[in-house]
Parts: sequence; structure tokens; C-alpha cells
Amino acid sequence: MAFKQNHVEFRPLDTAELDAWRAIPPAVASDCMNRTQVMRAAIKPISPGLRICGQARTVTVMAGDCGPICSLISITRPGEVLVVDAGGVADTAVWGGVMTEEAVHRNLGGAVIDGAVRDVADMRRSGFAMFCSSIVPRGPHHGFGGDIDGTVAVAGVPVRSGDIVLGDDDGVVVVPLDQAAAVLAAAQAHLIKEEGWVSAIRRGISIPEMFALPTAS
Repeated sequence: MAFKQNHVEFRPLDTAELDAWRAIPPAVASDCMNRTQVMRAAIKPISPGLRICGQARTVTVMAGDCGPICSLISITRPGEVLVVDAGGVADTAVWGGVMTEEAVHRNLGGAVIDGAVRDVADMRRSGFAMFCSSIVPRGPHHGFGGDIDGTVAVAGVPVRSGDIVLGDDDGVVVVPLDQAAAVLAAAQAHLIKEEGWVSAIRRGISIPEMFALPTAS
């Protein structure tokens, strides 16, 4: 079955913008979006310390089919992040070691998959930033079809190509591109406030005092 590739255009972030986003933890970005845009807790990095910061390229696949993902890898620009709706299927991998080799060769910014991957030892050695919901040795099929660069719902979050994907040990947050400037400004201000809170604690001020929280009577 053939798969569909949508024609999308989005504004690429410049180097200064990407550098600014790299300083924003996913948790802070979510705080600045009213605690929304957080993927389900099952989406985690395959190794501690991996981070993602880049613009999304989206793909939806039929259960256990890696074909559309392979096609997207070949047209994704350096630094972009593949975001894959694989339906959360846990018992058939849609990504493996050969795909990792090409993704690294093309300098992709990472991948987020609501589904399974395999050959994780190879991925860990390569340092490729893979975030997924499960790991299993069973390999993928080909030819069932899918959809590239459409709007997807991955682990409970809507994602469009061009949106900003942030990932670390906590998980993954997606910032809609049309909200990026406002969220970035709010996140930078939030980090300054956090520095003030930490400074206050080190001066002996308690959290209930700082935030006027109820105390035990």
C-alpha cells in the first residue's frame, strides 16, 4: 500500500533561536503552557542523559510498518526530529539499527516514537537521541502504508511538522511553532524566577514562606 506525503512549509528556526531553546528544560516549557503539551510518561529516552531540541517532522504508520519512517529519514534535514505515531504498539519494532545508521549519517536531531524500537545497543553506542514507549526484538513489516508530514497525535499530544520538540530524562514536551516566541519568553523569565527561589532557600527561607502556602497548625 502506498503512503501519503503531505506538502508542508514551516519556518526553520535560526541558530540563535535553537540555542535559546536548548537552555529550556521540557518541564519549564510545559509549565509555561499551563502544564500541557506533555507526552505520556511511557515516552522516555533509551539512555539517561539524552536530550532532544529540534523541529518536528511527523509520520503516522500502520501497526509495525517502518516503510514511511524510512522514507522520512531520507528527506529530513539535519537537526530535525522525527515524531512517529506508531499507535503505541509494544510488540513489533518500527525502528532498528540500520535506520539509526542513516539517521546518524544525516545528522538528525533525534526521534520520538509512540511505539517500539530494537537494536538499542547500537543506538546507545551511536549516541542517537531515541525516545520511545517500548523496546522489543521483533522486527517491522513494510508496505502497509502511512502518512508523512500530517498532523499527528503522539502519546496524547498533537504535533505538526515544524513544532519544537524538547526531550530530556523527564520526557518529551512539544511547543507549537505558532506559540514559540511567547513560550520562549515566558520560559526564560521562569528560569530567572527559579534562580531567585533557589537563592531564597539557600538563605534559609522555606517553601511555604516563599509561596505563602498553608503550614501545619
